[in-house]
Amino acid sequence: MNQDKNTQRFTFLTSRRQFLKTSATAVAGAALARPGYAESSDTIKIALVGCGGRGTGAAAQALTTKGTKMLCAMADVFEHRLTASHKTLSAKYDVSVDVPADRRFIGFDAYKKAIDTVGKGGVVLLTTPPAFRPLHVEYAVSKGVHVFMEKSFGVDAPGIRRIIRAGEEAKRTNVKVAGGLMSRHYKPLEEAVQKIHDGCIGDVISEWAYRMHGPVGVRPPKEGETEMGHQISNYSCYTWLNGTFLLDWLIHNLDVACWCKDAWPVSCQGMGGRQVRDAADQLFDHYAAEYTFPDGTRMHAQGRHMAKCFDFWGVVVHGTKGAAVLGEGQKEPHLYKGHNTTAENLIWEYKGEPWNHYQYEHDLLFDAIRNDKPYNEAERCAKTTLVGVMGRMACESGQLITWDAAMNSQAELAPGIENFTMDGKPPVAPDDKGKYPVAMPGITPPA
Repeated sequence: MNQDKNTQRFTFLTSRRQFLKTSATAVAGAALARPGYAESSDTIKIALVGCGGRGTGAAAQALTTKGTKMLCAMADVFEHRLTASHKTLSAKYDVSVDVPADRRFIGFDAYKKAIDTVGKGGVVLLTTPPAFRPLHVEYAVSKGVHVFMEKSFGVDAPGIRRIIRAGEEAKRTNVKVAGGLMSRHYKPLEEAVQKIHDGCIGDVISEWAYRMHGPVGVRPPKEGETEMGHQISNYSCYTWLNGTFLLDWLIHNLDVACWCKDAWPVSCQGMGGRQVRDAADQLFDHYAAEYTFPDGTRMHAQGRHMAKCFDFWGVVVHGTKGAAVLGEGQKEPHLYKGHNTTAENLIWEYKGEPWNHYQYEHDLLFDAIRNDKPYNEAERCAKTTLVGVMGRMACESGQLITWDAAMNSQAELAPGIENFTMDGKPPVAPDDKGKYPVAMPGITPPA
């Protein structure tokens, strides 16, 4: 990559987290709407499970889709988050928000109550930490409730297999499932990838997926806070909850790279560690994973969150005739002749209208529901998650991990998650010095 004035082309999208800054089941047959609201026959009932920033954003996007819809249930393990989210959404979408106190559910079983409230044909937005995603998706599909599930879609192979099985059941029962890999619905990127598939830069021979920026913060425990509550509120810093930085933060560009290659990797080896990070959590502060595709070509993934270092966020693709710079973090994808990604070598850039892929992914889901179109992204989302999981397994263990070994792994990061409580013990705990277990390559087994 050239480090000249043309580097300005490598513009970053605001991060997903920054982008989105701007309790009993209802009695069967009871009206969900507020007094004076006449519910139409085409009203889509929506439940929100996970009321943080991302969940509030997803609800806003669902409520912006065409047609009549009503947010009628909300669930979270933290009452303050649900209250704040409800206040925000009510202020902006008053006519489409009807969630009285008895449909605001708190606790680890709150997702069931919210899903039961909307019932068959409704929609649930699943935006909790990724560890809970398989459990919640399974339940929603079993109840005939359509699903929007935010990334990531699990943290380990058993969870991935649950997503795949739930997706298969959803197809059988005509339940729609959308996944939050919004880059797949970014029109500029869609056009760029199609150009690559059409041979514009020749055969893809190497790819580099990056997410490098400043440190991921962790909040100290609050007075009176349980250990479970502390970890969930800092879920980005605990492996059992988010599957590591490599999975939860880099998943979009892993997905984009596999999309450009039109293949899934067969193996991965890598490295990583904590070089400067001293926070009381489990995060490596750098990762480097090397994936091999069936034809022998490689994809390199670099994840780093350190201060005062070179930052880049995107995907660089090299082909036999040219190169591309695109992916999450690159608002304007570009294709080039040769491998010097400079202005004079530019051969393609997007010329269309601005595109909001966060909104469009919800538009597609709700259109499919209203018009009964097939819509199921579960398998692809699960496989993208496996790419991140096998990368984590390789980097944390120091071993070469094959696709089949990763997919068939029986290791669970949060066994018994169905029975977790706020007062219960999380899968990891601090030692007497307040430090958490951190993976050690060459010592830690693949899991």
